Amino acid sequence: MEKLYMGDLMEFYKREVGFSKPRNFSRRISASEAMVKRLDLYGKLTGHEGCVNTIDFNATGDVLVSGSDDRRVILWDWATATSKFSYPSGHMDNIFQTKFMPFTDDRKIITASADGQVRLGLVLENGRVETKKVGKHQGRVHKLAVEPGSPYILYSCGEDGFVQHYDLRSNSSSKLLRCSSFTENNKQSGSIRLNAIVIDPRNPNYFAVGGSDEYARVYDIRMYQLDARTSSDRPIDTFCPHHLIKTHDVHITALAYSNTSEVLVSYNDELIYLFQKNMGLGPVPLSLQGEDLNKLEKPQVYSGHRNSQTVKGVSFFGPTDEYVLTGSDCGLIFIWKKKDAKLVRVMVGDRHIVNQLKPHPCIPVLATCGIEKTIKLWAPTSKDVTPLPPDVQEIMEANRRGREDHSRVTLTPDMIMHVLRLHRRQALAYIERRENLGDVDSDDDDDDGGGGAYVLGFSDGEEGENSECSIS
Repeated sequence: MEKLYMGDLMEFYKREVGFSKPRNFSRRISASEAMVKRLDLYGKLTGHEGCVNTIDFNATGDVLVSGSDDRRVILWDWATATSKFSYPSGHMDNIFQTKFMPFTDDRKIITASADGQVRLGLVLENGRVETKKVGKHQGRVHKLAVEPGSPYILYSCGEDGFVQHYDLRSNSSSKLLRCSSFTENNKQSGSIRLNAIVIDPRNPNYFAVGGSDEYARVYDIRMYQLDARTSSDRPIDTFCPHHLIKTHDVHITALAYSNTSEVLVSYNDELIYLFQKNMGLGPVPLSLQGEDLNKLEKPQVYSGHRNSQTVKGVSFFGPTDEYVLTGSDCGLIFIWKKKDAKLVRVMVGDRHIVNQLKPHPCIPVLATCGIEKTIKLWAPTSKDVTPLPPDVQEIMEANRRGREDHSRVTLTPDMIMHVLRLHRRQALAYIERRENLGDVDSDDDDDDGGGGAYVLGFSDGEEGENSECSIS
């Protein structure tokens, strides 16, 4: 730990005397383990009246957009923890995704919802926002993917199994393909309910989808006409951990591409896996058996969390994707080193469940959201290097048992008290910083752990916030 800290001091020294280029300096410092271990609660964004399901930074990182069960979209000046403006999305159900369209001066915001609609919000010169429907799925739409560098092109995936293509210069969407399940005779039948879609940043012609089976599928847009009636489901590659092939009892909740085209796959009630390009099973995964399968290198595995109750995200963190992070049903944020899957940080992120995490595009800042109505911001503001909790092994073991038993996680009283103390310390440190800045507003709302009881909850379908945000 001390070596890491002294290494950071040396980087500052090299920068001061001109031995280190500004870009290299920024990358090394932002990616240092000591910096990650100094992440602390920087602020909270309060304004939504329902669970916050989605967050996204604009290209420069100065504005954050969020969507919620209250069906409103809010744009935030996150650095000052203030709302710039908000607007009703026009959706009839919970918002699952909000994204800025590139090179539109943040005036075009695309949203997806449980009502099956994809909508566009247009910010006008007078500050008003007009919204219109640009597409519709038969079922919930969890994710959107925006083509890098394009102010017009995006994709959506829905629980109806379709991937749709949009060009905002026109007023219609096109069904690109219908994702189908694989069968033993290598034919495809049955629709896959899709939860995730991501575009390869190094080659925007490739996109990956995941949903209600064990396979992450990669497609090449150049192989398709923009009409699913004449297009068949033809992935160019598939990814799946070998032990999950033909299991049929897991599904994919989230995907992420790294800057080097690695594919990160998060499974419901299973683990997170990192695939290199050469680990694919090919377009027909069930054709690989025995020796052919054993020849393939196995993916890196990240474990410790639990992903059961909601559709959780997964993300890379760091200027060159040095870390992997996700939320957990136990309300914690888990951060691993990408290279060796070493767990380096565990933070209390929500009273109930942490669902989505969004890294800032330029600096080591992180935004998170979950069952609570607030958005939390994390920055390396702590004076101390924070170690892992002393009972982290017990927490991870409880999550493992929950995964294997597919049942409610039972934590010991000592573990619950420890997590409560962590949450309390974060809240007190945050309040102290606000007071030092002259902000004396009360922080004792019912979402933030200042005075209320901390609940390590897992939704069983009871009435209340948890049932709203749980995805069956």
